[in-house]
This record gives sequence, structure tokens and C-alpha cells, in this order.
Amino acid sequence: MTFTQWFIFFLVIQVIHFLGTWKLYVKAGRKAWEAAVPVYNGIVLMQIINRPKWWVLLLFIPIVNLLMFPVIWIETIRSFGFFKKIDSFLVIVTLGLYIFYINYATDATYNEDRSLKPRSELGEWVSSITFAIIAATLVHTYFMQPFTIPTSSLEKSLLVGDYLFVSKFHYGARVPSTVIAAPMVHDSLPLVGTASYLKKPQLPYTRLPGLQSIKNNDIVCFNWPTDSLATMWGDTSGKFTYKPVDKKTNYVKRAVGIAGDSLELRDGYVYINGKKNVLPYRAKIQFYYTYEAKNDIDANSFPKFLIKKEKTGVYRILSEYWNNSKIQKAIKENGNLSKIGADSLYTEVAGGINPNFARRLKMESVANKININLTQDEVERLRKLPQTVAVTKINYDADNAIFPHVESNNWSQDNFGPIYIPKAGATVKLDAKSLPYYEQIIKNYENNDLTFAGDDIFINGKKADTYTFKQDYYWLMGDNRHNSLDARYWGYVPFDHVLGKPVMIWWSWDANAASFGEKIKSIRWNRLFTTVGGDGEPVSYRYLVFALIAIYIGYSYFKGKKKAAKK
Repeated sequence: MTFTQWFIFFLVIQVIHFLGTWKLYVKAGRKAWEAAVPVYNGIVLMQIINRPKWWVLLLFIPIVNLLMFPVIWIETIRSFGFFKKIDSFLVIVTLGLYIFYINYATDATYNEDRSLKPRSELGEWVSSITFAIIAATLVHTYFMQPFTIPTSSLEKSLLVGDYLFVSKFHYGARVPSTVIAAPMVHDSLPLVGTASYLKKPQLPYTRLPGLQSIKNNDIVCFNWPTDSLATMWGDTSGKFTYKPVDKKTNYVKRAVGIAGDSLELRDGYVYINGKKNVLPYRAKIQFYYTYEAKNDIDANSFPKFLIKKEKTGVYRILSEYWNNSKIQKAIKENGNLSKIGADSLYTEVAGGINPNFARRLKMESVANKININLTQDEVERLRKLPQTVAVTKINYDADNAIFPHVESNNWSQDNFGPIYIPKAGATVKLDAKSLPYYEQIIKNYENNDLTFAGDDIFINGKKADTYTFKQDYYWLMGDNRHNSLDARYWGYVPFDHVLGKPVMIWWSWDANAASFGEKIKSIRWNRLFTTVGGDGEPVSYRYLVFALIAIYIGYSYFKGKKKAAKK
């Protein structure tokens, strides 16, 4: 829906409000016309129900207002003597229209001095829970959101099992475009697994002013631009599902390239505007390396300090098979292998492959070699071991899965570019060669009608040979370069998909531990309450936080005892 359509909708709601409440306004000693004036009628209604005027603001905040409207409906009917549970039930299930019945069909009396305290313990409990959810939803949506790290793409900086606080206000809080959604959940409801939102209506994209802009190497939380999964992390159906931007799967990566940059990847390392990108101290890039030992590698001879590292096998395949185009196609369908060496008869490859397929091709494991995901420090340590023959970095072959999926580029996850990262207001030339880079932006991210007639390009029905971008874009990648689904595969991330900036790790444990007891044992105490950004070694503020919690508990306890003594 456009802003104009939303404004018309707003006026319709005002008319419905006036028709349903004007008699009640009069009974409360107000004028009938006061029920018809937008916003002012809300302020007057707060006075009628004896509630703070600032509640009116909550009625205009998406998601929060869904919780506030039922509260206002119930408070309104109670101000006119309708306290029964059936009345509260009816006003909620009729979406407030039960007030029409009270307005026209009853002799309701206004109770100016009604008690605002709940009439039962259950009522008090429901009231407390309701406003706790409203407060939490407000914080969650516009200020700070908890976030879990599910993958190892930023390993070393962020670990699987880290729980983060993501700041919404650093880059500006994005107003939810999905206006009808369950609070405090993302794209699916717990337990049942169904969608937690309605796809329509949608608010136009709006973002509140931020404190800073995204800088090179910032870690950014965002919505996966090409997400078409029904539920975040749980859908394996392969079916396409349309999702609003704010309900797309949450990802976290590093913004190695920002709007206006020229980015290139050489042997896995990022170059920005021709210069090698220098990462912060805490960032540790990882690549797969082939480790060759003097003897066969087994559980006893494998380096103990690498025992938990990600590993894949090294295999030997007949070169005539490897060089066969049909077999190459089948290999890509059954795994991900990269050539690391060859002789006159065999080709050595590293990576993962379907075991049944490997047997059919008579592939053999190379017993004294293994592929390990390593940082540079780990590489240096491994090379110093007496049993080491060689540690060789893998450079992956050209892959058409790499953005923009142009086979003639011969780009790979280790080598591609240079590529321009679009900036709002910048204009680029459009032709058959450049269009693959910007087609997704023009059509999907900036919502234009894009068509072709031979070599001619038409945008919104007009022939175009240039395009001017409406927003900034970013190039977001993982530090775990050979184990990260990132911009190399889906391309640019629009600013309207940016969710926030991770600022603190508040909890950390091994999420893959076998049992809850093992997870408790795996708590990473030194990571609790550490900042995500900054230079130097991370510093944990856990003792300070624990001390503040203890002081608060002690203060509350003695305050309660003091009150009890006075009674």
C-alpha cells in the first residue's frame, strides 16, 4: 500500500471511530465532534478512560499498535460499566465493533471515578503480562533485538552459539513494513511453525534517522535479499515463497564493500578501490588448506589443536573422468570438489562429495592428505610440525553460481571482479553486458517494470540506456571464506534490507553440544557481555553486569522488607 492509500485507510478508521463512539463521548461530558477529529479524538479518549495521553503515540507505532488497540477497546467499555469477561471477549473478537452495540443499543453510564486496578489476581496478571509484552515489543522492534549466530561464516569474530544484542538505532530503526504480525517472533510461530504474519497490507519503506552510516568492515545484521524459504532455517521443501523484506531470513556478515566502492577478490582476499582490505584485529580470515603429512593421517596422528576444525577429504580420480564435461556436471550435482594437483593418470581433488557417487567413479581417498579450514596463525603452527610435508591453500575453480552468474566471466569464490557497488544517486550505463549486474536491483529491489525488446531495454515502459540508483548497496561477506553463503552468490544487499548493528555478545555456548548438560559445561564465560566491535582482545564485562544484578536484587529485597515492616 502507498502512503496515499494508508492515509485514506486512516480516514476510514476515523469515520468508524466517530460512528461507534460519539454518543459515549457525549455521555462522558465531551462534545460529539471531538470523536471525529483525528489524533485529538485519541487524546480526549485517553482522558475519558483515565489513561496517559502518551498512549496515543503507541497507537501509531506498527506492531505495538496491534497490542494497544485491544487494551483501548477494553478500557473504553469498562469506563461505561461493561466489566464482564464476556464483554471483553466480544469487544476483542469483533475487533472493537462491539462498542457500536454499547453506543447505540444500551443505556451505558459513564463512570468517571472507576478504579483502574484489576478486579482479580488473574486480571492483574494479564494486565502485567500485556504491558510487559508491549514494552518488550517496542524495544525489540525499534531499539535492541536479540539475535543468534547459527553458522560459522564469521567464525573467530562471532561463534556458533553466540547470542547477540543487535542495535536498531545505530543505522536507524526500520519501521516494520509488515503491519499485521505476531510480536517478538520472526517469520514463523513457535511450535506450530506456520507464518507469523499476513503478507498484506504492507507499509511503504520507512527508516528513522540513525547515529552513523555503515563503514567498511562493519559487522551488519540484515535480511537475506534472495530469501524464498517459507521459514527461517527450517524449510527444506525447495518451494518458492514470497516474503516481505522484514520477514526474510536474518543474516549477519561483514560489510567489506560499501556504496560507491569498486571491489575485487584476488586469491580470496578483498581489494577495495585497488587496495587490499585491512580487517580489524579481531577478524580472522579462514580458508581451506590441503594438509599433507609424511604418513597416513588418522585419529592418533591428526594434530590435536585442530581436532574441532572443519575438515573435508582429499581424493584421487582418473584424469579422463575429471576432464569429461558430462562427469563434471554430475560432480557439481553431487558435491563440491576443487582440483589441487594432477599427474599423467590421476587428478587430486579436495572437498565434499556424495559417497555413493564417489564409489561409482572409483574415487580413492588420499590417506596422507586432508582438507582443513584454517586461519593464518593455524597455518604457521601446522607448518612447524615435524610430520608436515606441505600446507597448501586451495583456490576454487570458476563457478557459474557466483554473482552475476555470467559464465564468460570465469569468476570463482576466490577470484572475481572488479565490481561496482551501487550508490544512491549514481548513474550507470545499461546494455546487454552490464544488465546482469543490475537487473535484480532495477526489478526487485527498486520495484521497476523491466522488459526487453531485442537489444533494447525498457524501464517502466520507456527505453533506457542508463539507470540511476535510488538507494545505497553493500557487499557483505563472511570471514570464513570457503564456508560462507554471502554476496559472492546473491550479489548486493540494499540498505532497506539492513536490520542493525551487532553491539554485544550477552551469552555464548556450544550450540551443537549433545545435551543440555553438555551445553552448560560448554559456556564460554570469557565471551559473556563482550563487545562485538573494537580493536584488541575482547573484554568481558560479565562481572560488572553480575554485580549490578546482585545490587538490584538486594535493593529490591530490602525495600520489600522495609515496606512490610511499616505495615
